[in-house]
Amino acid sequence: MTTAHEPRRQPQRPRRSPFAAAGWKVPERFEDDSHPGRPKILFVGHADSSHTHAWIDLLVGATFNVRLFALPGGLPPEGWHVRTYVTSPTLRRLDPRSRQRLYPAGRIARAPMRAYARFVAGYRVLEQRWLARIVREWKPDIVHTLGIDPAGELFFDVRREYRLENAARWIVQTRGGSDLALARFDEQRAPRLGEIMRAADALLSDNAVNFEIALDWGVRPDQLSPLGTVPGTGGVDVDLLAAHASGAPSSRRTIVWPKAYESPWSKALPVFEALAQYWKRLPSCEIHVLATVPETRMWFQALPDAVKKACHLDHRIPRDQLLKLMGRSRVMLAPSLVDGTPNAMFEAMATGAFPILSPLATIKPLVRDERNVLFARNLYPDEIGNALVRAMTDAALVDNAVEENLALVRTLADRARIRPRVVDMYESLAMTRPDR
Repeated sequence: MTTAHEPRRQPQRPRRSPFAAAGWKVPERFEDDSHPGRPKILFVGHADSSHTHAWIDLLVGATFNVRLFALPGGLPPEGWHVRTYVTSPTLRRLDPRSRQRLYPAGRIARAPMRAYARFVAGYRVLEQRWLARIVREWKPDIVHTLGIDPAGELFFDVRREYRLENAARWIVQTRGGSDLALARFDEQRAPRLGEIMRAADALLSDNAVNFEIALDWGVRPDQLSPLGTVPGTGGVDVDLLAAHASGAPSSRRTIVWPKAYESPWSKALPVFEALAQYWKRLPSCEIHVLATVPETRMWFQALPDAVKKACHLDHRIPRDQLLKLMGRSRVMLAPSLVDGTPNAMFEAMATGAFPILSPLATIKPLVRDERNVLFARNLYPDEIGNALVRAMTDAALVDNAVEENLALVRTLADRARIRPRVVDMYESLAMTRPDR
């Protein structure tokens, strides 16, 4: 499961999008818009991110002309037919009806371009030039950058370098807490981030804290999203998730830990320490440890044998498997140092898994401790251990939360309610394009 705060991506074989909808039909020709005369939206983001797919899939059936400029480092999934400009060198055959590539497929053919980019032109120059050319030739009404780092920064530099400030309306979407939470304290980086946000026509965020930071940096109130806070995935399919719920939470014996990685945003080692120290107080259970990285897997080997035997480690699992896993889990464990409003929290609420989260400023206003969730700070093994023991032994706590959490996720993150508001936002913003 890809998240906004994952560590550096590793190249992977493209898979089918977990969010792919039947409405994305294979284009006949890349250059021929599916809906001539209707608004054009160019997204800039990671092509291998489930957050990217989920947000763009909000627009299936909306009669917009949609394309994605893929950031280097990943490929779009097979079967996801959104027209995509691919900047990652790859030997894979790409369907020319829905993919255009920056670098030729053959190693010999692309070698001169890569050598030029590396030794002559400089960092990201070829990607910047291609993005500028796409904006000039295709003339999108809206450019929507998915995250400030690196998507927003790339387009900010392109529009300034190639004088494209008035070429399209620009939506900047911040990614959870990772874009701003720590960078705001960096005296060298903060001014650039403020400049980027002030240049945007609209700023989207999944939490109010990012809006507060933006206003402090001089972003005007009218630049803030008309949607208010909105999940970075566009929300969750509440009914689909609820259908995966398997029995009362108190009857379940599974813990799912969906973000078991080491990064500036989340630490795995305190969780391992909590499992080691509190294992004898936990009832018999199994633990699914997901999104692991090499450091996580190294330290996992140091756990007591009894803990290791109860754990299942995976880097990624297919989304349908994840939803089934959530539906049979009693606890969703996701302590963190930095986060927005985590998608895993909404998925857990909809499937009846009880969330254990950290009491971050982006999360605390939305839920109540010991009612909707249990709070445990990421760096404190005792807090994590005690929360696990409570959630795994207190039947009333986890069962009583089901109905209220399901209602809460419908209010905060119901994709069916969010989608028409997102479509209206794009319609309204496209009508205000400077040259219209």
